[in-house]
Amino acid sequence: MIHYEQFTLDNGLRVFVHEDESTPMAAVNILYNVGSRDEDPDRTGFAHLFEHLMFGGSTHIPNYDEPLQKVGGENNAFTSPDITNYYITLPAANLETAFWLESDRMLSLSFDPQVLDVQQKVVIEEFKQRYLNQPYGDVWLKLRPLAYKEHPYRWATIGKDISHIEHATLGDVKDFFFKYYLPNNAILVVAGNVTVEQIKQLCDKWFAPIPAGTPYVRQLPQEMKQTEARKLEASAKVPLDSLYKAYHVPGRFAPGYHTADLISDILGRSKSSRLYQKLLRDNPLFSNIGAYLTASLDPGLLVVQGTLNAGVTLEEADAAVEAVIQELIDQPISDAELSKVKNQAEASLAFAEVELLNRAMNLAYAANAGDPELVNQEAAQIQAITSDDLQTIAQQILRKDNCSTLYYRRAEEEVAA
Repeated sequence: MIHYEQFTLDNGLRVFVHEDESTPMAAVNILYNVGSRDEDPDRTGFAHLFEHLMFGGSTHIPNYDEPLQKVGGENNAFTSPDITNYYITLPAANLETAFWLESDRMLSLSFDPQVLDVQQKVVIEEFKQRYLNQPYGDVWLKLRPLAYKEHPYRWATIGKDISHIEHATLGDVKDFFFKYYLPNNAILVVAGNVTVEQIKQLCDKWFAPIPAGTPYVRQLPQEMKQTEARKLEASAKVPLDSLYKAYHVPGRFAPGYHTADLISDILGRSKSSRLYQKLLRDNPLFSNIGAYLTASLDPGLLVVQGTLNAGVTLEEADAAVEAVIQELIDQPISDAELSKVKNQAEASLAFAEVELLNRAMNLAYAANAGDPELVNQEAAQIQAITSDDLQTIAQQILRKDNCSTLYYRRAEEEVAA
C-alpha cells in the first residue's frame, strides 16, 4: 500500500507526496504526459529525442548533472509509447537541488543548436546500434506495424525511420516542447523523508511561477478489432531462427488486463511455465522461450517469443506453440497453477514497492492513467481472478484471428564463387 497526499498548483501541476521517515533519501519523479504515441506519423522519435535534450542544459543551468552530483544525487529518464519520465534520487537534506533543476528545465530548455546537433547524433547512433546493427534488433520495427494498423503504437519509441530525427529542426523542437512540456501536462511525485508542508513550500517557490500552457487533449486513432491472422517473414544475419506471436490485449488499467497478464505468466514467465516445460525441457524445440505483456495504457500486446534450436523449422515450432495455447484455451487451469502465478504476480508487486523510487514512479503512472488509487488496487484485483476468468479471457485474446506472427529467419551465408 502506497500512502500519499496530493494537491494541485494554480498552473495545473499535480503533486503527490509519499512520506517515508524510514529512509534518509528522497525521490523526485516528474512524468510528462507525452510518449511516442503522441507524435506526428511523419516526425517520429521526438519524445525519445527530448529525453536526451532535457539533459542538454536549461535556461539558467548549462550543466544538469554537475550540481546534482555535488549533493550526492543521481538521475535518469526513460521514454515509452505512453509517457516520458524523469527521476532523481538524492539525500532528503538536499531535496531543494532537485526542485531547482527540474523546475528550470520545465520553464524552458536552452534550445542551443549545438546541443540539438549533438543529441541528434547520439540518438541516430543509438538507432543504428540497438535496432539496425544488432541481431534481432529490428524485430519491433517489424512487429509493431504488423500488429497495429491505425494506432500510433505501430512505431517504436526510437521512431519509424532515422530520417525523422536527422531532419528535426530547432523549430520542430521548440514546437514539441511548448506543446507537451507544461506544468498542466505533468505529474510531480516526491517520496521519502519529506513532509507535505515542505513540498508545498518548495512547489510554491520553484514550480508555481511557471505559466500553464494550452491543455493537451489526446485524440488518437483507435485500433480496430483484428479479425484475421497476420503473418510476416523476415531474414537477417542472426544466429538462429526466431518466432514472435503478438495478440491484442486490454490496456494497462482496463478490465481484463491482470487476467491477461496471468495468462502470459502461465504460458512463459518462468522455468515452470507451460512453454518452457513443454517446448524447451520435454521437447527441446527452443533454446529460449517466454511470454509477456507490453503493458501499455491503450490496448497492448501479449507477446510469445522464442529462439529455435538448430534444425527445427519455424513451421514446426509455430505449430507446437499453437498446441500449447490451444490447450490453455480448451482446458480449465488447475487451482495449484492459478495459485502459483497469482503468488508470483503479488510477489513482484511487493518487491517493486521495496524501492522508494519504484513507489514514486508507480504512483505517478497510476495518477497519469486517471486515478492514483489504481496503484493500491492491483493486489486485490489479482487475487479476485478465477479459473473461469482465465479461460474466458484466454478464449477472447488467444484467437488465431487476433494474432500477428513474425517468422524471423537466419539468412543463409553467401557462398563465394
